[in-house]
Amino acid sequence: MSASERNVELSRLDKVLFPESGVTKGDLVDYYRRVARLALPYWRDRAVTMQRFPDGIGESGFYAKEAPDYFPDWIARVTLPKEEGGETTYVMANNQETLVYLANQACITPHLALALQDRPRHPDRLILDLDPSDEDFGKVQEAAAEAKRLLDELDLASFVMTTGSRGLHVVLPLDRSGDFDAARALARSFADRLADRRPDLLTTEMRKQARGDRVFVDYLRNAYGQTGVAPYAVRARAEAPIATPLRWREAGAESLSPRKYTIRNIFRRLGQVGDVWADMRDRAVSVETTQRRLDKAG
Repeated sequence: MSASERNVELSRLDKVLFPESGVTKGDLVDYYRRVARLALPYWRDRAVTMQRFPDGIGESGFYAKEAPDYFPDWIARVTLPKEEGGETTYVMANNQETLVYLANQACITPHLALALQDRPRHPDRLILDLDPSDEDFGKVQEAAAEAKRLLDELDLASFVMTTGSRGLHVVLPLDRSGDFDAARALARSFADRLADRRPDLLTTEMRKQARGDRVFVDYLRNAYGQTGVAPYAVRARAEAPIATPLRWREAGAESLSPRKYTIRNIFRRLGQVGDVWADMRDRAVSVETTQRRLDKAG
C-alpha cells in the first residue's frame, strides 16, 4: 500500500486492535489514509501527542510526546520548551503519509496542541469539554445547547463535535492574538457563566464527588502544553468511534450518541455532509475582544 507520494512500509495489517468489533490495524491505516483530506487542515503544524496501543485496546496503551529516533526523517517535527524546563520534540501530522505511518505504529488517537507550531503560546481554538457525571448523554446535549445560546447572545460563531468517548466539545476559533493565559481566563469565564445560568445542570467543580449528576464544564485544557482530541480521530473504545464534527442542529438530535460515528460508518456520513467545520478559520475572534464582550454582557 502506498500513501500519496511516499511508500510507507506497513506491517501486521491483520492484527486485531479492537477485539470486540474486530477492527484491525489495516482498517485503522486505511481509515487515516482516506480521512486525511478532511483531517489535515485541522492537524497540520501542531504538536501531536500519540496515544498508542501496540497490543490493541484490550491491553494498556500509553501516551507518547517525544518523537522516537526511529521515525523517518520525512515526518515533520517541532521542538517546544516544557513549562518545567527542558524541551520535547513532537511529531507533526502534516501529510497523508504521516497519518498512515502513525496508524501503522498503532497510534489510535492523536491528541493535538491547541496552537500552531509557529506561535506555540497563542492558541487558535478554545475548547469547552462537556464531561458527564453519569451516562445520561441528554444532559450533555442540553449543556451544549446552553453553551450555544450564550455564544449566540455574544454574536460568536461556535462549533461542536462528539468526542467519540462520553461527551461533546464546544469549540470557539481564535485569531491567535491572545496567549494561553488570556484564553484560559476566557474559558474559565465562559464556564462560570454557564454554571451560573444553569446550576442544576452544569458545574465547574473540580472534585468529582461534588459534581453530583451535573455536567462538568471542563475549561482546564486551555493551557500551554495541554491537548484536545483531534477532529476525525479514532478513539480507543470498542467500536472504534470517531471524534466527529457536527452541525449544531445535529448536536441535539435524539439519535445522537457520543460514539454514533465509527470507523465502519463515518465515510457514509462524510460523503453526505462533507466537512461541516469548513468555515471555522474564517470565524476566528480575538480573546481580548471576546472577554470584554462577555464582561459587558454580564
